[in-house]
Amino acid sequence: MADKKPDMKSEHIVWHETLVNRHDRHVLNKHRSGIIWFTGLPSSGKSTIAHHLEKELFDRGIRSYVLDGDNIRHGISATLGFSREDRKENLRRIAELSRLLIDAGLVVLAAFVSPYREDREFVRSRVGEDNFIEVYVKCSPETCEKRDPKGHYARARAGIVKNYTGVSAPYEEPEAPTLTLDTEKLDVVTSVGNILELLEKQKFILLV
Repeated sequence: MADKKPDMKSEHIVWHETLVNRHDRHVLNKHRSGIIWFTGLPSSGKSTIAHHLEKELFDRGIRSYVLDGDNIRHGISATLGFSREDRKENLRRIAELSRLLIDAGLVVLAAFVSPYREDREFVRSRVGEDNFIEVYVKCSPETCEKRDPKGHYARARAGIVKNYTGVSAPYEEPEAPTLTLDTEKLDVVTSVGNILELLEKQKFILLV
């Protein structure tokens, strides 16, 4: 039996306070920071909307950054699979990375399937309720499969890809998302416009 992994936390590890805080960065950037969390089935349109929103925010002088599910798995989560535990660990890492980016003054646009409510609520708890907007990118599995540019759905149905959300793994819809975008009815431009309208209404990234 393998030895139990040591607890990496230690009483000798102390958080180092900085000389520049989040509010200072807000003043420099002239806007607040926070996270917009896009959740939905694979190929529902999460990443596409997030990247178009990033460009719109950039053009308005708002500093933002997209955390994309596939891109993250090329680096930070390259060693993780798609089991329940690996999915949980993946989002734990994303939550901690997002906290740092929010503290750095950025608007984080996180596009992850994040199929379990428990994991999404964990992210919300880590970054803080006031810093978190949940956008449900809604789309039927049938339409997502038709759109699928990578052929993952077909490979999942053939048993080649395991634990694929929407085929062999469940997706738990948000019960009370901040915003729902039905991408079977809305195009990218309209979806981005709806998010911008929400941000302005809630003063989420209010210029300071």
